[in-house]
Amino acid sequence: MNETSRTAFDFVPLGRQHLEGMRRIFNHHIATGYGAYPEKPVDREVVESLLRRAEGYPAIAVEASDGTLLGFGFLSAYSPQDVFAHTAQITIFLDPQITRVGIGTRLLRRLEADARNQGITAILAHISSRNPASFAFHTKHGLVVCGRFPNIGRKWGKPFDIVWMIKTVSRVEGS
Repeated sequence: MNETSRTAFDFVPLGRQHLEGMRRIFNHHIATGYGAYPEKPVDREVVESLLRRAEGYPAIAVEASDGTLLGFGFLSAYSPQDVFAHTAQITIFLDPQITRVGIGTRLLRRLEADARNQGITAILAHISSRNPASFAFHTKHGLVVCGRFPNIGRKWGKPFDIVWMIKTVSRVEGS
């Protein structure tokens, strides 16, 4: 077992105290691939807007025993219209040092459970077609492709599709 797989961590509510850690992790994903869409690092204001999107929805921080943010995940509204109140988008970002050790899976399961408890019945994810690791993660955990917008993104001069995925997390009445 490698050292990162032994990292002690806790799930705690995601809050303003995590903003700098969120920025660090998000900017890593901006700089190294297509996990985050911007081409250039973002400032605290952009990360604050991410946190605001999660207001009223499950939002979880993964903290190391020393309080360092290792990752975060949250649900947010798919649409502000009330007819979509049972549908949420999911966002998960992990520090690269803790990927592939099961923490993302545990975080996703926790968000799904919290979603069910809140009456959310469908979780949506949108993923860059140039992010095969995220696509594989979501597929492994039961999300299925439900749509694709070809070539609507361009990062570092390369076009990419947005792939939409969905998972039903509880039964819808009358279905």
